[in-house]
Amino acid sequence: MPQYRAPLRDIQFVMHELLEVEKHYDKLENSKGLGRETIDAMLGELAKFTETVLSPLNRTGDEEGCTLKGVEVTTPKGFKEAYKTYCESGYNAIASDSDYGGQGLPPSLGIVASEMVGSANTSFAMYPGLTMGAITALQAHGTEEQKKTYLPKMNSGVWSGTMCLTEPHCGTDLGLLRTKAEPAGQSENGERKYKLTGEKIFISAGEHDLTENIVHLVLARLPDAPAGTRGISLFLVPKFLVKPDGSVGERNTVKCGAIEHKMGIKASATCVMVFEDAIGYLIGEPHKGLKCMFTMMNVARIGTGMQGMSQGELAYQGALTYAKERLQMRSLTGPKFPDKPADPIIVHPDVRRMLLTQKAFAEGSRAMAYYCGVLADFSRWVPGTEEGKRAEELLELLTPICKGFMTDTGSESCNLGVQVYGGHGYIREHGMEQLIRDGRVLQIYEGANGIQALDLLGRKVLATGGARLNIFTDEIESFCKANEGNAAIADLIAPLRLHVLEWHQLVQDILHKAIKNPDEAGAASYDFLSYSGYVCYAYFFARMAAVAHAALAGGSSEKAFYEGKLTTARFYFKRILPRTRSLKETMLSNAEDVMGMPVESFVF
Repeated sequence: MPQYRAPLRDIQFVMHELLEVEKHYDKLENSKGLGRETIDAMLGELAKFTETVLSPLNRTGDEEGCTLKGVEVTTPKGFKEAYKTYCESGYNAIASDSDYGGQGLPPSLGIVASEMVGSANTSFAMYPGLTMGAITALQAHGTEEQKKTYLPKMNSGVWSGTMCLTEPHCGTDLGLLRTKAEPAGQSENGERKYKLTGEKIFISAGEHDLTENIVHLVLARLPDAPAGTRGISLFLVPKFLVKPDGSVGERNTVKCGAIEHKMGIKASATCVMVFEDAIGYLIGEPHKGLKCMFTMMNVARIGTGMQGMSQGELAYQGALTYAKERLQMRSLTGPKFPDKPADPIIVHPDVRRMLLTQKAFAEGSRAMAYYCGVLADFSRWVPGTEEGKRAEELLELLTPICKGFMTDTGSESCNLGVQVYGGHGYIREHGMEQLIRDGRVLQIYEGANGIQALDLLGRKVLATGGARLNIFTDEIESFCKANEGNAAIADLIAPLRLHVLEWHQLVQDILHKAIKNPDEAGAASYDFLSYSGYVCYAYFFARMAAVAHAALAGGSSEKAFYEGKLTTARFYFKRILPRTRSLKETMLSNAEDVMGMPVESFVF
């Protein structure tokens, strides 16, 4: 397994030079005066923790996995101690509300922290990640009593959280769920109680030994619930019931029935959870649970995109280290290391192609994810303002792209990592195959990427007549206009502008076809998501190139770093962005190409 090293210089570049977060923070009451020195110091300490504590547990956690004895799950050796240190250091609640024990820092800092934790050990990251999602939902929709009772313990890491959606017979189509909730009187503090009965599957961190209590957020149906998604309510179901003084009481009737035997993320306990008249409490309004849960799911979707980038980053680090050390053949243009029996494989063009593709995906993903983090800052902290509304609109547009495209490119990067290693990548010794196994699930969960594509094209673009897309493309056009005279990046600005125009035209072409046949939108959706992702990355690479050029023109001493940025940007535009040509062609082909075959013709 590659030894993770936090890419602090690139993190600092995106945070301070590309996005200039300090200027954004000064507009937000909660983070005024949060300067670069403080930010870098905090991230530096987290980097040390992820490199020295979490990274060494990545391989051993995969080999040991989680174990179930009775109804109790034990995490791999070292996880409990690492989790304790993680929480005591305050990393568990970086962006949580300070009124309930959180640090109250901007969500964008939480995004950066999640990258480092996920890169070092994605299985470990699942535990605090699910808790953060539950905290977000409870902050937004819980009663004041629920917040006071549960949030301080969850923010401190003494208690953790889950989201319980999927059932054996239903995944994405939550309208089919059967878990029921029956009224059961009142609790000691006067809150209405319900008894929940049903089975949930694929519940990450559903049972473990890291915390004294686990707070499950569970979707279920009340007796008078209408059919479909309009009849879903959200309930808080603790593993241990909570006494009026806030301490844990008797065990609730919710248990782990099994842990899944998975392809990857084996150190993350993925559980079958069985509810048998388990005591729960309503969150939000009856039958409005899906809206409440989406607050949590949208956080999780950006987090999942970050995990995709994190796996790709670790694969790149491993591949780059190996490519500099592995000796094989001579360069096509003559020996580059004549004192050695062969040249390191990094001199070969195809290896460079793979490494640059990994580098481009990692850096493009980082820029886009951190940008979304800044949007989250404004949408959360100044929601009623014009800037807050704009941020919310943009975040809704970009969330499915973050989740879908960043996990797709992360998976591609992991596959390239194995390819760079060759045969050594295929065996367990070097850990590259673990990255493929751990990262593959990211394209599936929190809404499979096909669902993200439907959400993007259907709800976020076509349903708004392209209005949300216009907000983003107007920003891109403003950037292009501001750099019209910048000869150093003219070769990036021109194709970026052409792609924006084509992006708009594709929306109109698909809309015209979908009016006559809705399957046209469904057939085009995945290609549209991929096309959108490539254009988004092109925008961020053009911006990064502009910053890098300005730094070099100003005489920066970090010549290699900034020249690397410019080279990567041009590689992206010349070698990766052209993938949009084939996507355009497949997007505009008829739905009949995929829907025309009769079901009975699918035979084997």
